[in-house]
Amino acid sequence: MASHTELPELREQFETPEQQKEISTLGMWTFLVTEIMFFGGLFLAYSIYRHEFAAVFGLASNQLNIVIGAVNTAVLICSSFTMVMAVHAAQIGSRKALIIFLILTILLGGVFLGVKAYEWNEKFEQHHVPGPSFHLAGTQQQGPAQLFFSLYFTMTGLHALHMVVGEGLMLFLLWGAIAGKYGPHYYTPVDIGGLYWHFVDIIWIFLFPLLYLIARHQH
Repeated sequence: MASHTELPELREQFETPEQQKEISTLGMWTFLVTEIMFFGGLFLAYSIYRHEFAAVFGLASNQLNIVIGAVNTAVLICSSFTMVMAVHAAQIGSRKALIIFLILTILLGGVFLGVKAYEWNEKFEQHHVPGPSFHLAGTQQQGPAQLFFSLYFTMTGLHALHMVVGEGLMLFLLWGAIAGKYGPHYYTPVDIGGLYWHFVDIIWIFLFPLLYLIARHQH
């Protein structure tokens, strides 16, 4: 058994690198389960209100830019691929490839946030932000319409916040990769970071059809 002196990345509370990786992975999955419950509550609330106000929610959904949503979906799918490749690069000890794929993941995450900021600005200009100036043309039910956009901004805003956290995590991993901390003997942080990144991507995969596609022309 390798000692802690031989493996400085092995924390003293663990006996082996394998045990450290298993516990770290379990910890991340436990955290992600709580996040699934959190977003699941929002998805459930949205589904209930969409059933209650189907026509208004369909009209409001038509106001979302489906092209922007589709582009951001493609961006995140690509970022998941680059994250997978980053983990693979760490596993085989390719430091240069690891750095490149982490940078690509960070850039794609930045593109997603930039596109999302553009879309939110579009909603401000169209007076689709809940508040005194809110107005959705084509319906007298402004209350349910505001409810749709309240849920839209809440869910996409929380998702964007998770993306910002993910960007910070990727920058931390990039710093470690540049310092040569990861390789075949130790790549747990990259693996765990990948789990978080994929979770954030999957949340968007659910948000996109829920907000942009389901019963889109029902009004």
